[in-house]
Amino acid sequence: MVSGPVLVTGPTGNVGRAVVRALLSEGVAVRAAVKSPEHTVSLLKEMDGDVMPMPLDFLRPETFLPALEGVRGVFLMHPPAIAPVEGTLNAFIDAAATQGVKQVVFLSMAGAETRAWAPHHAVEAHLMRSNVGWTLLRPAFFAQNLGDAYREDIRQDGRLYMPAGHGKVAFVDVRDVGEVAARALLDTSLRNRAFTLTGLEAVTFEEVASVLSEVLGRPIRYVPASVPGYVRHLHQRRLSWGQLGMQTLMHVGLRFGKAEQVDPTLTNLLGRPTRTVRQYIEDHAPLWR
Repeated sequence: MVSGPVLVTGPTGNVGRAVVRALLSEGVAVRAAVKSPEHTVSLLKEMDGDVMPMPLDFLRPETFLPALEGVRGVFLMHPPAIAPVEGTLNAFIDAAATQGVKQVVFLSMAGAETRAWAPHHAVEAHLMRSNVGWTLLRPAFFAQNLGDAYREDIRQDGRLYMPAGHGKVAFVDVRDVGEVAARALLDTSLRNRAFTLTGLEAVTFEEVASVLSEVLGRPIRYVPASVPGYVRHLHQRRLSWGQLGMQTLMHVGLRFGKAEQVDPTLTNLLGRPTRTVRQYIEDHAPLWR
């Protein structure tokens, strides 16, 4: 059992916020790691519990030790804007070891163990060599992408537009991932283990568009994009070239079944069925209105 506060990186994002909520529900004090404490104002307003902003910048190693002082567990995410991990996330893991952190739960990605090109792969390898306990969470495609990366396309254009062909996706809800992350920080039986996390059903984007249409009461269509067309689309959305490349690779992979495999692990860890993509859409319908 964690005997001190837990440091949560990315606490204002979808997954980080879900982890914060899950930890608070267990009565665990949270240190919310942000570049500047002002960024947590909205988070603090909506959270009912012990949450303290903690300055942390992976590009400024001098912030590592103060953020880790007295911390017994860390929920670690890879910020999309950071590509080299040796002097950033991996150096942070080394700092955690020197500070006596007992457990690091890393939000990785499905298939990271075989994708040497992904920064998540290097972080996983470094954690396994470190002197801290670790748990690797490898979630599949997030349902919350519908409310983030695809939100404006759905709201403004009434479409889902991506180069995924007719590939199926076993969507996973970050609320479920947050619950499992909190458990991995508190339950030593999950230490030094890796888990692939998916939903219990794989659906096409045509089916997702049909659910959106039904819930929103207006037509939403899925438009399979070409790779050049999708690259132009992301460029117009002002994504960085690194993010653009990662998004394109990820979606092209969906054509070939990279996210269609259903794994019961998440359901088994939760002790209940995972949330479906329909539940996510119904719970968040105002996002697209």
